Amino acid sequence: MEIRQVSAAERTDTMFPLQTYAFMPSPWPEADREVYAGRMRFYETAVSLVAEEGGQALAGVAAFPMRQNARGAVHDMAGVASVSTHPAARRRGFVRELLWRLLHQMRDQGCTVSALYPFRPSFYGRFGFVGLPRVRTATFAPEGLSHLLRADLPGEVQRLPMAECFDDFNALTLRLLGERHGFSVYDEVRTAEFRESPARWVAVARSGGEVVGAVAYRIDQYGGDLIADDLLVTGSLGRALLLQFFARHVDQVSRVKLTIGTDEVPELWGTDFAVLTEGRVEHPRKGGPMARLLSLEALTGTSTAAKDEAVVVEVVDDEFIGGRYQLSADAGRLVVEPSKAEPQATLTCAGISALAYGVLDPIEVLTRGFGQVDAAAAQSLAALFPKQMPYLFADF
Repeated sequence: MEIRQVSAAERTDTMFPLQTYAFMPSPWPEADREVYAGRMRFYETAVSLVAEEGGQALAGVAAFPMRQNARGAVHDMAGVASVSTHPAARRRGFVRELLWRLLHQMRDQGCTVSALYPFRPSFYGRFGFVGLPRVRTATFAPEGLSHLLRADLPGEVQRLPMAECFDDFNALTLRLLGERHGFSVYDEVRTAEFRESPARWVAVARSGGEVVGAVAYRIDQYGGDLIADDLLVTGSLGRALLLQFFARHVDQVSRVKLTIGTDEVPELWGTDFAVLTEGRVEHPRKGGPMARLLSLEALTGTSTAAKDEAVVVEVVDDEFIGGRYQLSADAGRLVVEPSKAEPQATLTCAGISALAYGVLDPIEVLTRGFGQVDAAAAQSLAALFPKQMPYLFADF
């Protein structure tokens, strides 16, 4: 087996057959290959690796350079994608070798965190990844928001094609990158493709000339569903403006299906408001995202509510962040330093990543089998890393 990095142009001949067989209906029309080849100009900065035998690509993985907010600090992120293997080559360790090579290369390029959507979480758990919340879907009839039609809100909503409002939409995502825990965005090369994304409307909410919310959507048919992507808002005004816009579709669509984060509470959007809020996870099609740290020292400077806490932890069985560290708070900021002191907690990469991303508390880390934590260390770690559900926006 030979592992090599391929260019964006080479992906069509090497990775396209693997990806389409793994993730798409097959056999695929020849036209799909041309469409794929035309998209490769947006993959120029992706790191794509293939494993070959006899000149044939049998497995491939890729990572997109991205950025992600982790507790208020923005990190360079490796967004792992395109993981696929020829059926005749599965269970031979090709993807395992490719993933380790890929993560090492992305860390060398400066990435301090990584995230992906798994086909099977337990497989990626061996690489130190831990689960993050999957986005929810709120489904409701627009008449449930009729009270908003009487509200005089200080703002307006424009309905525009993505191509016409892309700059405003992109600027909003960059603002939310700096404000929302877990939020992630692609680099400029990959992001440019979304200007040419399939036909969708974008509802853009503005107040005082400032964009305060946006959501991309489509309508499947008259009397059918309005199907919306992520509800992106800077606060309650942006949310109210966009929900008011959806309410105006009462005589056109039967239901609105809206993607939301775990911090949204749709049942409080109105009195007697009937809504189905669903977080569905199943494999392999609807897996929740996973993430891991590629550098523990990079957490230095992260915001923390702790004041005088300090704890020594040892991270085991990980070639990227294995070692002993002292974690402490200094003026509301986390400080991570190498340490030779006896550890008060022993954690796997998944364990410390779960704490850093805020998805598990120290006791849950223990019960999940991600480490050993004594009572004093559990208290300190809980103070340094209070639970805080991340919202992973970019779907890659």
